[in-house]
Amino acid sequence: MASHSSDLTISVYGHPSANPESVASLFGGTHVSQADGSEDVAIFVINPNSGVDEQTVENWSALDEFQTPRIVVVSELESGEADFDDAVLLANRLFDQVVTPYLVLHDDLGAPCALISLETQEIIDYSQSPEKTIASDPEHKTLVSEFVEEYTSHLAVMGDGAFAAGLLFPAIPLIINKRIGVEIVRKYLSEINH
Repeated sequence: MASHSSDLTISVYGHPSANPESVASLFGGTHVSQADGSEDVAIFVINPNSGVDEQTVENWSALDEFQTPRIVVVSELESGEADFDDAVLLANRLFDQVVTPYLVLHDDLGAPCALISLETQEIIDYSQSPEKTIASDPEHKTLVSEFVEEYTSHLAVMGDGAFAAGLLFPAIPLIINKRIGVEIVRKYLSEINH
């Protein structure tokens, strides 16, 4: 089920509890245990309920010297008590400062069902298939206003092309069976020129 051209080398890192093999399969990458800098882009998969193992942290650090573009993908959001925000805090502490271009919205039962873009403040509703992009309510805009300012500030400082240059690290929520975040990760991968 690879979705990218075979000439883009995608390495996927993460503890087995984060299910990096499924992420690698979805995006046409390879689950790798030891970083060597040979990839065009790296995806680091985090399960917020089990944390990040030492090898994953070492792999992140090893890619610093190559300025490898990296995406943090947060999986396993439907199980356990931890959530996307917990994973972002963890990534900020163990990796580098990450940016969150999207935040998770939950349904009445507390399950992730949508993402809100901090760039456009539009909502991608995954409660139906195919997903649908809709305008956000004023209450959503108020709730995310601080996050929008922070995200916009990061982008202004880093400039265009910062992700592809290995300087800006987006954190994306991913629930494969609901397709949450899948197209967003693909969009970032499409920015890589090698």
